[in-house]
Amino acid sequence: MTDAIDLGAAPKPRRVRTYRLLFADGLATASVCFLILVLLMAVFGPMLIGGLAEKPNFRARNMAPFSLEQGWAFVLGADTLGRSMLARLVVAARSTLGIAAVAVLCSMALGGALGLVAGYARGWVSTVILRLTDIVMSFPSLLLALIVLYSLGPSILNLVLVLAITRIPVYLRTTRAEVLEVRERMFVTAATALGASDRRLVVRHIAPVVLPTLLTIGAIDFATVVLAESSLSFLGLGVQAPEFTWGSMVATGRGYLATAWWVAFWPGLAILMTTLSLNMLASWWRTYSDPHQHWRLELAAKGYRAKRRGAGR
Repeated sequence: MTDAIDLGAAPKPRRVRTYRLLFADGLATASVCFLILVLLMAVFGPMLIGGLAEKPNFRARNMAPFSLEQGWAFVLGADTLGRSMLARLVVAARSTLGIAAVAVLCSMALGGALGLVAGYARGWVSTVILRLTDIVMSFPSLLLALIVLYSLGPSILNLVLVLAITRIPVYLRTTRAEVLEVRERMFVTAATALGASDRRLVVRHIAPVVLPTLLTIGAIDFATVVLAESSLSFLGLGVQAPEFTWGSMVATGRGYLATAWWVAFWPGLAILMTTLSLNMLASWWRTYSDPHQHWRLELAAKGYRAKRRGAGR
């Protein structure tokens, strides 16, 4: 009986299965590749191009894209001061993604902590936290950001604070709902019976269960924050010169759409492709993490393998 066991039928590790299902989905794979490219560009690009993004070249003013007369750095054209559009896109990627990442991390940390307190403490503490959350949610997030930035003045610090505050309710309410469900599970009841303190229950038993959900929401919310930052910078209430982001680049180029469309087109395309890739990857992850929808990915992976086998014959 032992000799008849098929060792090749052993289940694959979870990480291998995840990669297999991911690469079987063409859109999800393309999204991952594009996001990795953007991330590498944002991290290492500014070090490679030096000060090319701020260096004017008046011989290349409004130079059309796909021309190598001034070198490879001007393959995407130049702006009204002759600065390389490719170099400026690379530098702006670090600013745009950096602001969004800090805002998402701050809102996730503060919203998650308040959600843990509101879900576990209950009573008047939970009521106060929820009422304050309702006040923040009663205003449209973009309108609230406009009011605060207009009052405090546009700066990177104020922009991050506004973006973080407007996204806190998302994480707070999600965390509270998760805590209310998790605290009724048997392992929490057992830990309470063994004399675990409230702090230990929250930190060691409840928070680790809630964290994966927060990370998933954070990945989805990242695209929303990128769009919000770009919108505020476009309106002139975000990053101010000499710093610049994709949104401020679109704002600069909107006055030259008739004569130099590429000045606004490339940063707008970068915003579109980045947010679209984030949303498609988040959609794939929701399907992958949902036990009721996971079979769709398995079915698509089987069809992908069958198609490859048929093409190899």
